Amino acid sequence: MRVVILCGGESSERDVSLASGRSVARALLDRRHEVTLVDPAAATPVLAGPLQPGDAVEEFTVGKEPPSLSDRHQRRQCMHAALTGGPVLDLLRGAELVFLAFHGGWGEDGHVQALLEMAGVRFTGAGSAACAAAWHKGRAQAVMGAAGVPVVERVLWHPATGEVPPEVRRLLAGGPVVVKPVADGSSVSVHRVDSPAQLAQVAAEVRPDGTELMAEPYLPGREFTVGVVGDQALPVVEIELTTPVFDYTAKYQPGAVSEVCPAQVPTDFASRLQELSLRAHRALGFGEDAYSRTDFRCDAAGEPMCIEVNALPGLTATSLLPLAATGAGWTYPDLIQRVMDLSTR
Repeated sequence: MRVVILCGGESSERDVSLASGRSVARALLDRRHEVTLVDPAAATPVLAGPLQPGDAVEEFTVGKEPPSLSDRHQRRQCMHAALTGGPVLDLLRGAELVFLAFHGGWGEDGHVQALLEMAGVRFTGAGSAACAAAWHKGRAQAVMGAAGVPVVERVLWHPATGEVPPEVRRLLAGGPVVVKPVADGSSVSVHRVDSPAQLAQVAAEVRPDGTELMAEPYLPGREFTVGVVGDQALPVVEIELTTPVFDYTAKYQPGAVSEVCPAQVPTDFASRLQELSLRAHRALGFGEDAYSRTDFRCDAAGEPMCIEVNALPGLTATSLLPLAATGAGWTYPDLIQRVMDLSTR
């Protein structure tokens, strides 16, 4: 099959996406597919290809910090031009399938999916509506809560005014809170806040770009994640942290945290997490042709709370979904092939 892999992009997850794209390329070549790697946000969009089985794919190492977004506007312009006309769009239309390894930003908020839908191009993962629903953490938690998935209290606000809403101060009076962008991935700019002074500092750091923030109570318990592929929930992964939050550095540097699959928990607890993950997946509009990964953290009583659903979870060598797939007895190429099969059946 002729497959074009979209990766890179303009978001803070650009490096992760480039690494995922190369991992996916190697798996597809292993399964005898023809592969072309494309970064539509780059000045030269075609990174490699068409590659044939047996061709080598260069490794890409994710840095300790997310890339600078100072040139994000320029990358976004390049991407819009590439995906709405010209040779890149022609290349996508000529593919039998577009594999989206396009984390964050336009790749995960529904923009790229909508463009591909309008162009009549078949692609992997959820459609534009489900991606948009999952990308905004505040709205997604409201939808999941209505569907019976346990979520925590949350407050959304724009810090551009310099004022911290009284609702956020009230949350903080009850204990530490987690403050994070309402629409971003890879735990970029996630902060644990313990004092009003620290809260004001965090707000000031993000004020220049007008990012909408979300505050929620800090949950001190164990952290888990569950992948869903089609209609199947994969084994539960526990993330054993040495830091207050599972941030970008911890996610992508080998050995920074301990990730255990299957998680060492009672069977009924694991089954509950899997059932809640399927419920969240479906509530946000993910069908049996899509895949996702749902993150949970437990409160002081050990009750799991859903933090978010990832529409295009990472597919790097150290990512959580491939680890869960290994727990299910799948190889990495098995996982990638199954994702493809969902979109082509």
